[in-house]
Amino acid sequence: MPAYLMLKHAHAGFAYLTVLSFVARGLMMAARPAWLAAKPVRIAPHLIDTLLLVCAIALLVVGQLNPLHIPWLQAKIVALVVYIGLGTVALKRGKTPGVRWGAFIAALATVLYIVTVAKTKMVWPF
Repeated sequence: MPAYLMLKHAHAGFAYLTVLSFVARGLMMAARPAWLAAKPVRIAPHLIDTLLLVCAIALLVVGQLNPLHIPWLQAKIVALVVYIGLGTVALKRGKTPGVRWGAFIAALATVLYIVTVAKTKMVWPF
């Protein structure tokens, strides 16, 4: 299997893991907030996200892709920044449960956009 294809599958796998981790932490926030303080729950998302980013950078290098010249990659990067911001509000910085849940749902919608852009390679995939 070529390196690019292996990296692409690894990147997709880590993307699914990071979303699953986010959903699990969102449910913990609602049901058992104290669980969010557990060391594995705090460390695992950073490990997964680091591996996701390493795979993304490796894909750019191996595929000789410049995100400054590829609109759909730019869209994914901007949406990723939005997702990170919404995620911090949802899991840490939201002052009320309503704000946290709103940010959580918006973050999941942003992830749906990111995945759809990745699959269609279109900035406006809907």
